[in-house]
Amino acid sequence: MLERVSLFNSWRDISLFLFASFFILFLSLFFEYRNYKEFTRFDSALVDATVLKQYEKQNGKRTYQVLKLKNSDGITFYTTAKKSLQDMKNSRLKMEIWAKELTFFNYLNSFYAFSKIISIEENNTTKEKVNAFIASAHEDALMGNIYQALYTAEEVDQKTQTAFSNLGVSHIVAISGFHLSILSALLYFLLKPLYGFAQERFFPYRNSKMDIFAVVAVVLFAYTLFLDAPPSLVRSFAMFLVGFFLYDRGIKIISMQTLFVTIILLLAFFPRLAFSLGFWLSAGGVFYIFLFLIHFKNLNFFWQMVGISVLVYLYMLPVSLYIFQNFSIYHPSSIILSMLFTPFYPLSILAHLVGFGDFCDPFLLWLMELGENGTKVELALYIFLLHIALSFVAIYSKMAMWGLTFFSTLVFIYAMYQVAEF
Repeated sequence: MLERVSLFNSWRDISLFLFASFFILFLSLFFEYRNYKEFTRFDSALVDATVLKQYEKQNGKRTYQVLKLKNSDGITFYTTAKKSLQDMKNSRLKMEIWAKELTFFNYLNSFYAFSKIISIEENNTTKEKVNAFIASAHEDALMGNIYQALYTAEEVDQKTQTAFSNLGVSHIVAISGFHLSILSALLYFLLKPLYGFAQERFFPYRNSKMDIFAVVAVVLFAYTLFLDAPPSLVRSFAMFLVGFFLYDRGIKIISMQTLFVTIILLLAFFPRLAFSLGFWLSAGGVFYIFLFLIHFKNLNFFWQMVGISVLVYLYMLPVSLYIFQNFSIYHPSSIILSMLFTPFYPLSILAHLVGFGDFCDPFLLWLMELGENGTKVELALYIFLLHIALSFVAIYSKMAMWGLTFFSTLVFIYAMYQVAEF
């Protein structure tokens, strides 16, 4: 069997790639800056935006509504409204916002703006019809919202988000590469026998892998657009394309170079991704999966799946604790729940299609109750930075990887001790 080669074999190759990427980044930022100047040209701007999230907040004696919105250009921003404002989640608003003092940095990231709502209209898109269909399968609105998050990247409320964070399964609720990999595998195995039957009779000269990949890629691309291109899903889809391109040319896929190329190209074409936490967490998860597979590529499939589930959990724990601080005694159960999610995800889709979408609602409600019993576990910045440094050294040294494993285990023990003490 021929050995696959590396993507870059010299510093010259890397330098040329980086030069091309920086040139693309320069052009992307130039166009973004031109749009920014147009957006802030006047004291106020008229925008059409969709309400992604709406929640109540209290500041002293004042209670008000916070709206998270996104316009058609992908600009995300926040505004506030009166406490008495009706529920407008997923509604389309025509607004006047005052963003004259907006900086280019905040324009690329997200920002707060004073606003005035001019008109409200319901969002009768296909996505909203799908969300309505999902909600109709559940008596409990909370359950419907969870499945909407799983299938259509709908925002969940703060209470649900905290509960799943305490359980360590936020990555399951937020659509990412985990979901896309399950869907792509499902599509491949569904299409393979159908294509094989047709190929044998009508076009035996065709490359089945290439054709099936093309169909799967088109479906996944359409799905990504349908979901308004969540950053974690964009990263996953791009890596899917890059991975197949490299595989087809005999280049290593399970390589940090693959991840590096994907991240650099995405940041070059879409600079806003640099400010997306979901994008970086998704990339981090893939980084640790690759790290494990690079050092333990000779293990059989079963032990690889077990090792990935356990070690990626440990490696991501310091990152999760530093950013979110949410933890509970049930947090380690996410290892088992993540493994169970692989068969659960496609089965739950099928269940919704045949009218049994609520078959798992009692279990999810039970999980939500467990997730309410959490506490805050804070990590110092130097611990987080040491963990990141060890992670990069571990790319080149198996000894460093064992050190990373030991360090992450200590963080886990510390977190469990904090919960027990609480």
